[in-house]
Amino acid sequence: MKKIFFAFGFLLLPIFAACAQNKEASPAPQKTYVKHIDGNDFKELIWDFSDPNNNGTIVYKGDLPCIVDFYTTWCGPCKRIAPIMEELAKEYEGKIYIYKVNTEEPNSQVLSHVFGIRSIPTLFYFPKNGYPQVSQGAMEKEQYKQIIETILLNNK
Repeated sequence: MKKIFFAFGFLLLPIFAACAQNKEASPAPQKTYVKHIDGNDFKELIWDFSDPNNNGTIVYKGDLPCIVDFYTTWCGPCKRIAPIMEELAKEYEGKIYIYKVNTEEPNSQVLSHVFGIRSIPTLFYFPKNGYPQVSQGAMEKEQYKQIIETILLNNK
């Protein structure tokens, strides 16, 4: 019986060693700067659209201006702007937040309805004070930077 256990353990040793090597070889996950949120997160971080006391008035809750990118996983233009949003979130870290909302997730469908999302990508720009602005479709990075500077950071 000892021989069987010894043989079995001897056969498993290379497998465990390979697993340990693969664990060490895998790169550390990169930090992401864009935060994926759903409708519940939106209520907490940005605006509680279900609060009957707000009378439809949007009062942004955040401490920094933000962009909310409404997208789906199958959308080509959404995929094209995803790395741009990540770059912008990194460049403007500490100045703005960038959030992404997948319109197909159950907790986000009501939010899509509230904002009347009919095409994607649709981006909302929430300044710290004032009214949010919206854009539809994909743009170039420089166009987003101009919006960030003028609408969100008031650097005209």
